[in-house]
Amino acid sequence: MTVGNMESAELFDAGKKGRGLRATKELNAGEVVFAEPSFSAVVFDSLATQVCHSCFRHQANLHRCAQCKFAHYCDRTCQTACWDEHKQECKAIKKISKVPSENVRLAARVLWRISKDTGIVSDSQLISVDQLQDHVADLPEEELKQLKIDVHTFLEYWSHGRQQHSADYISHIFGIIKCNGFTLSDQRGLQAVGVGLFPNLCLVNHDCWPNCTVILNHGNQAALSSALHSQRRIELRALGKISEGQELTVSYVDFLNLSADRQKKLKERYHFECTCEHCSQHIKDDLMMAAAESEGNKPSADQVKEATAISKECLEKIERSRVEKDYHQVVKLCCECLEKQGNVLADTHLYKLRVLSVASEVLSYLQSFPDAADCARRMVEGYTKLYHPSNAQLGMAIMRAGVIHWHAGQIEMGHSMICKAYAILLITHGPNHAITRDLESMRMQTEMELKMFKKNEYEYHTMREAALQNQPMVSSS
Repeated sequence: MTVGNMESAELFDAGKKGRGLRATKELNAGEVVFAEPSFSAVVFDSLATQVCHSCFRHQANLHRCAQCKFAHYCDRTCQTACWDEHKQECKAIKKISKVPSENVRLAARVLWRISKDTGIVSDSQLISVDQLQDHVADLPEEELKQLKIDVHTFLEYWSHGRQQHSADYISHIFGIIKCNGFTLSDQRGLQAVGVGLFPNLCLVNHDCWPNCTVILNHGNQAALSSALHSQRRIELRALGKISEGQELTVSYVDFLNLSADRQKKLKERYHFECTCEHCSQHIKDDLMMAAAESEGNKPSADQVKEATAISKECLEKIERSRVEKDYHQVVKLCCECLEKQGNVLADTHLYKLRVLSVASEVLSYLQSFPDAADCARRMVEGYTKLYHPSNAQLGMAIMRAGVIHWHAGQIEMGHSMICKAYAILLITHGPNHAITRDLESMRMQTEMELKMFKKNEYEYHTMREAALQNQPMVSSS
């Protein structure tokens, strides 16, 4: 699909939700509804030296801007492609000899672009950036104090020189960023690396069980000439069949929370009451807090209450140990917690899933792959009962679980999971995304290994062991 093509979606009055987008034709699973380049975007402060400020790829040995000494790029072509976005920022950083926070930098980039191009930069953009909702009036006192500090910092930083803006207008822009900023991930989708504004995407309303998902396509910067690069852009993709006239929705929060907790997060961050079907009817809340059941026997309410309280306390200890990088302690705490949860909490219980997720991740890091695989398998079984079948996070979790099983030598289960993840990511990310391409390579590799395993199990394990140890091997045939 051509970037900026909005033929599949149109603006409409969504009633109590305000503005919204709906489909202008029938859409199928995996179809790109629209693709949109960022109006403005910045890399997070903490990753400023590790992520390219143009394509947002995580890279080693980035090249630093010689002028401001802050911006970093893959190479000269990425730097050239980003110069229009960076040149005013470069002057401002040199002027004040320090770098403000990502929110201030993004607000400045937004206003520099508005000053240069106005708030609408293409015929396909449905709304001016400065007409988006800001919800400044709904901010609590503490956030209003921080907003005033950000406005003061912005005024010191702003160096456009030709146009000054009122504190109210600057506050409006900060409010827009807070409510509408889209988190950008790295090329593998594993880490949040920045934030950007995408005006048309901002018009897509929330649903806890949406019919669309959003991914970041980093574009193609392989060509030597920046003129041949494809743009960094978001893609709105259909998760299933969408009828003509049906509202397009995405989820603003992770579904793996109780409906009341999702509603609270949405109210605090986006200032609206979620009345979607899953929240109104508390769909899957019962599974997320379910007690284990074995041969018709259920634990008592007191046992469930006690196990839930213990789990909450354990998760806090686990998080502290993980922050301290005491990974053996993390494993110990996870094992103790899982034992206490035992036959009391179901494998779909949120607290058990959170422990299983941390355990599989840390055990894998410590190369205890068989134990990691067991935790990952149980986690995926729980996720599958809770998430939308085409949820991107489910696909990523199954992918990681498949890789862990492969490392554990469990090739059949590993290949099966990788195939399932590939089918999901074809819908959520498309065949040309870096993650999907990596997964396709893994799928082909595990398929080849599985054939070898079924043909001669002993020779497969011998070959695999030698490959892992990087040692020569003599075939038994």
